Amino acid sequence: MISFFEASLKQLSIHHTGNKLLEEYYKLSDAPLNIEDEVLGNLLMQYFLKPFEKVNEVYRFYHPNDNLQLNEVFHFANEIFENNDLFHEDSQQLAKYLYDVANHPKIKSGELYVAYFEKVQIEGEQLDVVGIFKSETKDTYLKVYPEQDGFNMSYEQDAISINKLDKGCLIFNVDQEEGYKVVVLDQAKSSNESAVYWKDEFLKLKIRNDSYNQTNNVLGVYKNFVTQKLDTDYEISKADKIDLLNRSMKYFKEKETFDIEEFGNEVIGNAEGIESFKNYKKNYEEEYESPIADNFEIAESAVKKQARAYKSVLKLDKNFHIYIHGNKDMIEKGYDDDKSMNFYKVYFREEE
Repeated sequence: MISFFEASLKQLSIHHTGNKLLEEYYKLSDAPLNIEDEVLGNLLMQYFLKPFEKVNEVYRFYHPNDNLQLNEVFHFANEIFENNDLFHEDSQQLAKYLYDVANHPKIKSGELYVAYFEKVQIEGEQLDVVGIFKSETKDTYLKVYPEQDGFNMSYEQDAISINKLDKGCLIFNVDQEEGYKVVVLDQAKSSNESAVYWKDEFLKLKIRNDSYNQTNNVLGVYKNFVTQKLDTDYEISKADKIDLLNRSMKYFKEKETFDIEEFGNEVIGNAEGIESFKNYKKNYEEEYESPIADNFEIAESAVKKQARAYKSVLKLDKNFHIYIHGNKDMIEKGYDDDKSMNFYKVYFREEE
C-alpha cells in the first residue's frame, strides 16, 4: 500500500524524551539536522519508511470532543503542512507533548525524530508526509576491518539498528478535514500497558472505516463468535468449530463482496445461529463504536492477515494434532468405554 521509490527526505529534527515518572527529562535540539552524506540519507529513508511497506490499516486523527484542533499532533502537523518554516519549532512542541503523555513507569526513554518527506505514495497518490518516529531499543555492534596483514575489531555500544524501528507514524497531507490519512507502527505488544500511550494517548487515532477495516473486523468478530460465544449457547465440538471457521475463510477467499444474509446462509446455515451472530456483531459495534456494514467489498490483504490467525488444528493431549481443511463429515468423535478415553475416527481415500 505504501511505497517510497520516488520519495525524498527534506527535513529532520531529533530530540530526546525521557520518562518523567522516573525523573528523566527531555532534551531539545536547537536546529534541524543537516544531512549532507547521501549514504546516511538513504539509510534513514530505509529506517523510517521501509517498516510501513506492509502496513495496511489507515487511521485518522480524532478528539473525544469532536474538535480536531484539540488533537495536539494533528494541530502541529497541520501547522507544518501550512507553513514549513515552523517545522523545527513544531517538532520541539511534539517532543514536549510526547514527554507529557508518557505516564507509565515502563515507558522507555529514547530519541524522537520528526521528518518531512516528499512523494511518499499511499493508495496510488504521491503526497507530502510528516513522519514521527521513536527509537527505544539500543544494540551493540561489532565492526571488523583490515589492518596490516590481518584484521582487527572494534565495537559500538548503544547504537540503533536500521531494521528495528520501535514506534512511528506517517501523516499524509490529504483529507485534512477528516483527520488526514495516518499509518502507525508500534513494536510493543498490544497487551503491554505502556504500549497504549503511542497510538491512543499521544496520537489519538481511530481506524478509517474502509473495506480493509470492514473485512478485518467481520473476520475477527466471527472468529470470536465461533471460539467464545458458541460455547456459552450451544454444545459444539472443536471439529465443528474448525469447520465453521474453514467455511467462513473459504467464503471470504472466493467472494468479491460480503453480504451478511448470504454469509449467514452459506457459512452458518441455520436460522438460530445466524440470528445469534447478527446480535454478537451488533454488540461489538456498540461496545467499540465501530459500525460494520452488512454489505462491503472484501479486501484480499485483510483476508490474508486474518487467515494466519484462523486455526484449523485439533490438539489431542500431547500426542496428536489433526489438521482439518475440508469436509468435517470425514471425521467422527466417539468414546471408548474399555479405555475410558475419547477418540476420533478419520476417513480418507489415499495416504500421501
